[in-house]
Amino acid sequence: MADLGGLDVSQAAALGSGATFWATKAVGPVPAMVLTDGPHGVRRQSGGGSDHLGLGESAPATCFPPAVGLSQAWDPELVERIGVALGDECRVLGVHVLLGPGINIKRDPRCGRNFEYFSEDPLLSGVLGAAWVRGVQSRGVAASVKHFAANNAEFDRMRASSDIDERSLREIYLRAFEFVVRQARPWSLMCSYNRINGVYAAENTWLLTDVLRGEWGFDGVVVSDWGAVADRVAAVAAGLDLEMPATGGASDRDVVEAVEQGRLAAGVVTRAAERVARLAGRTHEQTSIPTSFDIEVHHALAREAAGRSIVLLKNDADLLPLAPSRIAVIGRLAEQPRFQGGGSSQVNPTRLDRALDEIRRLAGDHEVTYSDDATHAAAADAAVVFLGLSAEDESEGFDRPHIDLPAEQIALLRAVLRVQPRTVVVLSHGGVVRLDEVSALAPAVLDGALLGQAGGGAIADVLFGVVNPSGRLAETVPVRLQDTPAFLNFPSERGHTYYGERIFVGYRWYDARELPVTYPFGHGLSYTTFGYRGMEITEHGDGLAVAVTVANTGARRGREVVQVYASKSASRVSRAPRWLVGFGSVTLDPGEDRVVEMAISRHDLAYWADRWTVEAGDYTLSAGASSRDLRLHATVTLTGDEEPVPFTAGSTLGELWADPSAAALIAATMAELPGAAAGLAMSPELLAIIASIPLDRLVGFSGGRLTRDRLAALLVQINGQRAP
Repeated sequence: MADLGGLDVSQAAALGSGATFWATKAVGPVPAMVLTDGPHGVRRQSGGGSDHLGLGESAPATCFPPAVGLSQAWDPELVERIGVALGDECRVLGVHVLLGPGINIKRDPRCGRNFEYFSEDPLLSGVLGAAWVRGVQSRGVAASVKHFAANNAEFDRMRASSDIDERSLREIYLRAFEFVVRQARPWSLMCSYNRINGVYAAENTWLLTDVLRGEWGFDGVVVSDWGAVADRVAAVAAGLDLEMPATGGASDRDVVEAVEQGRLAAGVVTRAAERVARLAGRTHEQTSIPTSFDIEVHHALAREAAGRSIVLLKNDADLLPLAPSRIAVIGRLAEQPRFQGGGSSQVNPTRLDRALDEIRRLAGDHEVTYSDDATHAAAADAAVVFLGLSAEDESEGFDRPHIDLPAEQIALLRAVLRVQPRTVVVLSHGGVVRLDEVSALAPAVLDGALLGQAGGGAIADVLFGVVNPSGRLAETVPVRLQDTPAFLNFPSERGHTYYGERIFVGYRWYDARELPVTYPFGHGLSYTTFGYRGMEITEHGDGLAVAVTVANTGARRGREVVQVYASKSASRVSRAPRWLVGFGSVTLDPGEDRVVEMAISRHDLAYWADRWTVEAGDYTLSAGASSRDLRLHATVTLTGDEEPVPFTAGSTLGELWADPSAAALIAATMAELPGAAAGLAMSPELLAIIASIPLDRLVGFSGGRLTRDRLAALLVQINGQRAP
């Protein structure tokens, strides 16, 4: 912790709240810091235009692909490079803390802020989030991982309680945060608006102190989301360090008064102030401050990232890539791109590429026509139809009522296809959209999600084959909204959101229910083809190493993303049929093959039951190109680390019967019992009838032969000989 010297309680309290909307106070030896929104660009505001809704002007900055697009690259190295660029732009613009990345789970496709989050899977979210943090902090700028935790809807987000059982909370909703904290050591973390099981995140001691600091070892600053603090005194006591934005000193006075009245320990306030001081020191360490960044270099990186983030969903008869030819471009999104989400992350881009302009550039001397009408597609060699959602359809602050594309867009697509069968659909959207009809109609579909300021150029690159698409879906595309995991429990009702689907989020849900989907998690095609062979598993540190040989069996250079999923058929707990445990990628020339190695953490094979536990037994690891395109399988046997729970008088016969050593002793004991009790005990086929009977109830059935003392002695014997 930083040495604050002789600062008194009032000065320590002052360090725990903002001076302005975006800046902290300079107090004594501690300099002020500027915090600003990210994650896909630096939204640096100043003066009277400061706001948290993206309404006011901000300084020009590179708008990289938002998380909904960037996640589809499945490329942590690329994400880290973008983090470095963001860190450089922060330093040029005088920003010390960049508010990002957003790593909340995409629980429901209707959440208005899904564009700012990576995935429905915690491992993918954690790996990409950690890479983002490493990149930003390598430039001396603090990341602020958000929104901690279970912020999965916008409706009533400042009051509603996310009601979640602890296993689901640990395995799904906290897992990405745990990964980032442990692997990337972020200097800051932002708590969310919502309650968690009835307690505001900002006032949740279990969340902010017990888990975050005590279990995970977080040593940074916990900052509130803007306006998330209802009770500053309770929040400081729970582990909050910095309330934002400024409160005009009102909450500082509340803290001082609470200390003077003995309701809050002075040491707690000082500790929070020391954390803020340490963060200020970390972000002011580099004395050389650049005055500019290379706009063109960063734009080129944004274009590279956007190209890698595009997913080729469908490509019948190899319609793509297009040869330079007469192209009919249809749809206003080609000329007026939707390249980022709405709200607090809205960036003022340094420049903006339009797909129409870029298509014309790559088409050369060939005619490219543009219209919102289908009467001109017939004369072209191919049509490119842009479909998607507008900023009015989705944004921070509200959730969508459905996942449908506008009806007029579907009608337009039908009209185009009546006159031009060689039609490509390009999609722009922040949240998942229903695509069953689009997929049935169009021979080729590109999913661009949101691609940032260089997305127009990237789309053209992929359409004409300058870039071979390698993006993969980071969330499942369902056939219909009614199939989604949280359909009946979204959004909140009377201030509570019930997470009734438990751990079965995203593909885990669709696979467990064997539901058809339009496109599965991890799906993405290429202009070349890949073959898999030779899966090998070896022990590697505190986990496993999986090696798969991938060959480019097509005619173009391309990149393949290899995904590894685990499953355990015989488990003592309810599990998804498969879950992602690792991934890697390789770029190959035609005819080339290479081994892809992926590390699998033992932690990612565990389940939560009061602690992380790896169950003993056989696990199947499967490697493939999506969650439903698994091509290689191997089984590995793991030793477990379960600690047997002692049997008690309240344990049931069924529970004892399932344990080999206990079953033998209880069977011998029950064989001595009179009449029906002994008969039932010696008839395994009737075990289902008596399985739920607690042991202590046998005392009454025994005719006095099984006393409470004898039962207690029997339990000591059973527990004493159980295998650890």
